Amino acid sequence: MIVRLRSLLTQWTAVVPVVGVVLLAFTWGRDLPGAIVALVTLVLAGAVLAAVHHAEVIAHRVGEPFGSLVLAIAVTIIEVALIVTLMADGGPKSSTLARDTVFAAVMITCNGIVGLCLLVASLRHGLAVFNAEGTGAALATVATLATLSLVFPTFTTSKPGPEFSTAQLTFAALASLVLYGLFVTTQTVRHRDYFLPITRLGEVIDVDEHADAPSARAAGISLGLLALALVGVVGLAKGVSPTIESGVEAAGMPQSVVGVIIALLVLLPETIAAVRSARRDRVQTSLNLALGSAMASIGLTIPAVALASVWLSGPLVLGLGSTHMVLLALTVVVSSLTVVPGRATPLQGGVHLVVFAAYLELAVTP
Repeated sequence: MIVRLRSLLTQWTAVVPVVGVVLLAFTWGRDLPGAIVALVTLVLAGAVLAAVHHAEVIAHRVGEPFGSLVLAIAVTIIEVALIVTLMADGGPKSSTLARDTVFAAVMITCNGIVGLCLLVASLRHGLAVFNAEGTGAALATVATLATLSLVFPTFTTSKPGPEFSTAQLTFAALASLVLYGLFVTTQTVRHRDYFLPITRLGEVIDVDEHADAPSARAAGISLGLLALALVGVVGLAKGVSPTIESGVEAAGMPQSVVGVIIALLVLLPETIAAVRSARRDRVQTSLNLALGSAMASIGLTIPAVALASVWLSGPLVLGLGSTHMVLLALTVVVSSLTVVPGRATPLQGGVHLVVFAAYLELAVTP
């Protein structure tokens, strides 16, 4: 009995995604009491961790930078599904949900995850070393996507308020897809070496020496379980979202905090995977994960929301307010100064984390 229990515990990453989907089938579309919400939250956390594990198995099989791309796209699928489903149910009050969630994702990845990884790597190994060419290209793409999708709507005049006209929204969606496609091609085909971890001497590390790559069968099983885990995360998160919204409202916080909570939830797998890579002195992999997620969050979410707006009622507000535009500008400047040298000390990590803390403070008390 003890042996069986121990075996089950060691295979929890295979069990939890299945449990999550089963629980989703029993709770979908129902008002959940407090005890069930607690159970759903517990299984949701387990599904997130299981998704991290299976994404890392796949990443180890396909190698870098493809592995980072797999997890970034998987996380973005969660984000898009959550935003669209919540907008479909939320009515007029959800008009800013896409903007708030995407901007939160940018702040979390570019400041929270990047700062934490630089701090962990530099404290553990003395200095965080990465490829400035690849990271700089990723940062430039993120900055352009964020400006096109989140800043321009505030200043356009074709439609009242911080909204795009139909033609402008179509352009922003297509431009986002084109830029994201160009970046993925650069990262995986044309200049793959720019996005691989490097040694202290600047030599590219193209082989992971820590363990043998999993078999194709093991990677295939992980791919299926990753899909199950993602379905469970999306569905269960939607089930607890009314509790989140009512909690935010009861606490007297702005509705935009809901977007922050959603982004924190869906980016948890990325955060765990990125910090693990930073501890192993694979800072470039951490930055691939962070900036890749920011890029996918904008480059895939905005087109999806633009398409969904065809049948969704109510306005789609994408333009940032003045405070958030200042935070975005500060993030781009600080990130550029961090990336240029190709190495970072705990100071750079601390600066990013302070910017992230300022964003959280202003989100709760604008």
